[in-house]
Amino acid sequence: MRAIITVIGKDTVGILAKVSDACANADVNILEVTQSVLQDMFAMVMLVEIGKANIGFDQLKKNLDAVGEATGTKIHVMHEDIFNSMHKI
Repeated sequence: MRAIITVIGKDTVGILAKVSDACANADVNILEVTQSVLQDMFAMVMLVEIGKANIGFDQLKKNLDAVGEATGTKIHVMHEDIFNSMHKI
């Protein structure tokens, strides 16, 4: 099972490291990542494998919300199935 993690906010040192650390602590494997800095704004999208996570999806969301608060970013986590359904027409 996979999920999409998006991160948006003012660029600061360590955002990618802190999000990656939260994923690693939950045994969530990062499959793909893309990030950009647009002037002073940070944007990142991650595709992650959550099937072997050692915590539930809701706890992962809470953990990443805490990272967002610590980094001044907005972090959103969505199951891949929901993401794909939203983009089907």
